[in-house]
Amino acid sequence: MDEHIYRYTLYFSLLSFIVALLFYLLNFPDFIRPCLIIGFMLLAFGMSGSEKLKAFAYTTSIFAAVSAAMFYPQYFLQIGDFKLSKLIIPLLQVIMFGMGTTMTFNDFLGIIKTPKAVILGLSCQFLIMPILGFSIATLFGFPPEIAAGVILVGCSPSGLASNVMSLIAKANVALSITITTFATLLSPLMTPLLMKYLAGQFIEIQFWSMMWDIVKMIIIPLAIGFLINQYFKSFAKALSRYLPFISMAGIALIIVIITAAGRNALLNVGALLLLAVLLHNLTGYALGYSVAKFFRMTEQDCRTIALEVGLQNGGLASGLANQMGKIATVGLAPALFGPAMNITGSILASWWGKEKTAQLS
Repeated sequence: MDEHIYRYTLYFSLLSFIVALLFYLLNFPDFIRPCLIIGFMLLAFGMSGSEKLKAFAYTTSIFAAVSAAMFYPQYFLQIGDFKLSKLIIPLLQVIMFGMGTTMTFNDFLGIIKTPKAVILGLSCQFLIMPILGFSIATLFGFPPEIAAGVILVGCSPSGLASNVMSLIAKANVALSITITTFATLLSPLMTPLLMKYLAGQFIEIQFWSMMWDIVKMIIIPLAIGFLINQYFKSFAKALSRYLPFISMAGIALIIVIITAAGRNALLNVGALLLLAVLLHNLTGYALGYSVAKFFRMTEQDCRTIALEVGLQNGGLASGLANQMGKIATVGLAPALFGPAMNITGSILASWWGKEKTAQLS
C-alpha cells in the first residue's frame, strides 16, 4: 500500500482529535465520543505503515476499542440474551492453544542448559510481582475486589508478550520462552497459592476451584497445541498463519468486554488504578533487571528476566476474574495492565534493541 495513505491517515487522526477537543470546549459531549474513537482507529492504521511506529499500532487499536466500550458499553455486554462475558474463557483457551502450537521439546530442555537463569527468572516471577501487587493494592487503599485484581495480575505467570519483547530487545529469546513455559506450567499451583495468602484478606479465594480453572484455561489447551505441533507439524504450520491474528483479536475482545462490564467502577477509580498498574509494571522491570544484575547474569539475560517479570499474562487474570463472577471489579486491573504493559514493553524493548549486539556480550 502507498506510504502516502498511511501518512494522510495520521494527519486525519490528528484532525479527529482536534475536532474532539473543539467539541469538548463547546460542550457537545455526544460528538466528542465518535471523534475520539475514529481518531484512535485512524492513528492505529497510520502507525501500521510506519517502521518506527508499527510496534504501537496494535495497542492503539485497543485504545480505540476500549474507548468504544467506555462510551457505548451497552453494545459490548450482550447480544440478545447471550452475555459476551461467556466468550472470555473460550477465547483464552484458543490463545493458549496457539501458544502450545509454537512449543517444542527444546523449550523444556532450556532448564538443563541454563538452570541458574531459569530458576532465578521463575523465582523473580513468583516473588517480585505478587509482593508488589499486594503492596500497591494496600498502599492505594482500593476497594477489596479492585485490590484483589491488582494482586491477581501479580500472581499470574508471564505471557507471550514477553517472548516478543525479548526478540525486539535483543535479549535471550530461548531463555524467555523457557521461563514463560515453566511459569505457565507452575501457575495452577503458584497462582491459587499466592492469591490465597495475599488476596485472601480482600476476597474469598477458592484454592482448588482456581487451580482447576487454570488447568482448564491454560494447561489443557496448551497441551493439545503442543501435541499437535509434535505429531501434526503440517497442520500446526497451517494454523500458525491465522492463530497470531486470532490471538490478538481475542485479547482485544476480552479487554473490551471487561471494560464495558466494569465501566462504572472504572470511572470511580480509573485514573488511580491506571497509576497503580503502571507502577506495578515499571517497578517489575526495574526489580527484575536489578536482581539479575545482582546475581551477575549477562546483559541479555538481565533484559530477559526484566521483561519476564514486568509482562504478565493479563488474559489468564481476566479469565480467573470472570470465573469468580467478578469481571466488573477484579477484572479491571488485568484489563488495564494489558494495554499498559504493551506500551511500556514496546518502548523499553525498542530502546534496548537499538544497541549493537556486540555491546551485550
